[in-house]
Amino acid sequence: MEKTDYRGIDYSCGTANRDMETGIRFGVINQNDVGQAWYDASEPYYGEPCCPKCGNDADLSDLLAEDEIKDWEREPHEGEDFGCYSCEYIFGMESAFPESALSFGFDEEGYKAECGANYGDIFVMKSPYFTYAQFCSPCAPGACHLMNPLKEPDENNKCYCFGSDWFMDDKAPYPVYSVATGEEVKQ
Repeated sequence: MEKTDYRGIDYSCGTANRDMETGIRFGVINQNDVGQAWYDASEPYYGEPCCPKCGNDADLSDLLAEDEIKDWEREPHEGEDFGCYSCEYIFGMESAFPESALSFGFDEEGYKAECGANYGDIFVMKSPYFTYAQFCSPCAPGACHLMNPLKEPDENNKCYCFGSDWFMDDKAPYPVYSVATGEEVKQ
């Protein structure tokens, strides 16, 4: 990966896509650049359960009063996991969630990262590691594009990143630094 001198433009006005506790910006990288490690480690998120008729939040069926729901309509061929007071309707898991995941995430080992199902870009929002990279376009204001590492470190472009073990041959396409020590981690 070739490094750049161009730091980019910070479209965020200072606060978007940044960890407000540490001041470190979010790193953005396409899921295909990370590859198999992301596909193996990330978990799907389907959203909160909602009524398939009206879209209101669903209530767990065991929280509904049995005498109140005895005459409610039921979704045939499904369990009775959820209910909707607005529609007086009982339905199962199959109807309470979409068929496809809304996003995929990883929240372990000091990392917090998420990738929207329709876009393919992973936002690294917390990590034990950081790097220095060029600002993203206005599409991710304030975040830094990890595949465009800077030749010279710039504290304004400090962003969370994945460690080397997330990549083929344990080699990240950018320099990796420890958040705890500030020192470069040898790859």
